[in-house]
Amino acid sequence: MPESKRRQSEFAREAEAVSIHCRDGVELRGHIWNGARSGANGSVVINPATGVAARYYHYYARFLAEHGFDVLTYDYRGIGLSRPERLKGSGYRWQDWGELDFDAALLFMESRRPGRALLVVGHSIGGFLPGVSAHAGRITRMLAVGAQYGNPRDYAAAHRWRLFLKWHVVMPATTLLFGYFPGRRLGWLEDLPKDVALDWAFQRGWKDPHAAREWTVAFNRFDSFRAPVLSLAVSDDEIATVQAIRRGFSHYRNAQVEEVLLRPEDLGFPRIGHFDLFHARHATGFWLDTLLWLRDGTNPWPGKRPPEHLVFA
Repeated sequence: MPESKRRQSEFAREAEAVSIHCRDGVELRGHIWNGARSGANGSVVINPATGVAARYYHYYARFLAEHGFDVLTYDYRGIGLSRPERLKGSGYRWQDWGELDFDAALLFMESRRPGRALLVVGHSIGGFLPGVSAHAGRITRMLAVGAQYGNPRDYAAAHRWRLFLKWHVVMPATTLLFGYFPGRRLGWLEDLPKDVALDWAFQRGWKDPHAAREWTVAFNRFDSFRAPVLSLAVSDDEIATVQAIRRGFSHYRNAQVEEVLLRPEDLGFPRIGHFDLFHARHATGFWLDTLLWLRDGTNPWPGKRPPEHLVFA
C-alpha cells in the first residue's frame, strides 16, 4: 500500500466510522473525529470540493480534533465512500449535495453534539452549498475556502480558455459518452455522477435560479443563512478568483461576510492554488490561524481584504 494511502487508512481507524441518512433514503458514509477536551470548542462539518473525497480532509480534521473540536468528514452521494455500486444512471445532482447531503450532515452533527457551536468548513462548492440547506440558520459560523461554483466567466484571465475547454467542453463530452464523469481515469478528480458534472459544465440552475420552481425554492433558502462567514481567496487560485467568490456569496444576502485575500508569500510558500491549503504542510501556519476564526470568530488576517474594484459582471 502506498505510504499516503496507508497513513489515510490509519487516520480513518482513529476516527469513528458513521452512516448519515438523508431524508430521501440515500445513505452517506463519513467519520467523526472526537476532539480533545470533549469537543469543547464546538462541532465542525467539513464540506468537500466537487470531486474530492473526504479522505483528503482527514489531516485537517484530526488537527481540529486535537485542538478541541468534534469534526465530521463525509462524502457526498456518488463520491468516495458514498459512491453506489453503479454510478451510471444514479441521477444525483449538485443541488442534492446541499439540500439533502449537507442538510443531513448538519442535523446529524447537531444531534450528536447538542447545544454546541455548529461550525462549517466549506471548500470550493462546499462553501456555497450550505445556502440551500433548509437548516442553514442553525450554523454558528463558517470558514469558506475558495467557495464558488465554477462559472467560466470568473476563471483567472490567463487560464480561462484552458479551464473552459477542460471543465466545460471535455468534461461534459466525456460524461455524455460514459454516462458519468470518469475523473479517476483522467487523473483529474474522483468520478462524478453524470448530472453533477453537467450541472457544473453547463451551469444548470445557477445561471437563472428562477427558471424552475425547484431552483427558486432552493435559492430562497439563502435568506435564512445569517451566520458570520470568513470567505478566503488565494491570489494564485485560477478557479476561485475574488470575482468567482463574490458571485457565489452574492446569493448570501443576509450573511455577515468578511473577505480575505492571501498571497502564497503570506503563508511562506511559492504557490498555493485551489487545493493546497488542506495539505498537512500548512499545519503550523494557515491551520493554526483558522482556529482563531472557528473558535473565537476572530479574523486572523484583518489587513488582507481584497480590493473593492474586483467585482463580477
